[in-house]
Amino acid sequence: MKSVRKKILSATGVATGAAGMALLGLGVAAPPMAGAASSGATTYTATLQPVPLIGQTMASGTLQLVLTGSRATITEHVTGHAATFTGKPFPHVQHIHGDAKGSFPGGTADTNHDGVISTTEGKPFYGTILTTLSTTPGGTSPKTGTNTAMAPSGSTIAYNRTITLDATTVNSIEAGTAVIVVHGLTPATAPKAATSEKSALVPSLPLAATAPALCGPLTASQMTAVPTGAPQTGGASTAGVQDVTLFGVGGGLVVGGAALLAVRRRLRTTH
Repeated sequence: MKSVRKKILSATGVATGAAGMALLGLGVAAPPMAGAASSGATTYTATLQPVPLIGQTMASGTLQLVLTGSRATITEHVTGHAATFTGKPFPHVQHIHGDAKGSFPGGTADTNHDGVISTTEGKPFYGTILTTLSTTPGGTSPKTGTNTAMAPSGSTIAYNRTITLDATTVNSIEAGTAVIVVHGLTPATAPKAATSEKSALVPSLPLAATAPALCGPLTASQMTAVPTGAPQTGGASTAGVQDVTLFGVGGGLVVGGAALLAVRRRLRTTH
């Protein structure tokens, strides 16, 4: 009789445990898809707008920088730039500037009152050159900052390149002080000083060649990682998933308890 009792109790325990595990498994096997791990990349964006006083009101652009460690994938679209210079496509040197205010230079930046904000006058706002955004396979160090042979050119720029950033640039981006600056003014619409004065950076070129045309601070995108929780629906159909699982587990325990009670009654009857 003891042997029979043990077998019945064992079978009941297995059935009860299996029922409970099945119900638990149902709750565990369907986690929200939004709980996926983040890739570790952070996206930064910049809206490129004309620098004041330069007469380049038709130019505009956007830039996206996806930063993973020190690797940056950069995508940029610019339209309305100066198209030609001395009969050739106008080279527009461009950079990530930083370690300053991380801001857009306003009209007060024109300290010599010549009607043009030069690169040096804009420096207190957007800082020094940290990384040069040259075309492949051009160098990206500050030393290549004024190399027009490596610069994107023409009135429209579609730029896409993955580069490795140095620690100074990465720190400036993460600190919110990095600014994208695209240089080169349209002589026909720029103030007179843009063509009559020489560039302080490259004296062999007019001021228009290196003066900042477009500028935009880099800011972290609001969607920088995969969401980690299900969307709040205000009591819609997904709001009670956890409760359904708990009800299922509770039901399994009730069924198991009823089965065990029945076995005990049967044993008492046999005695």
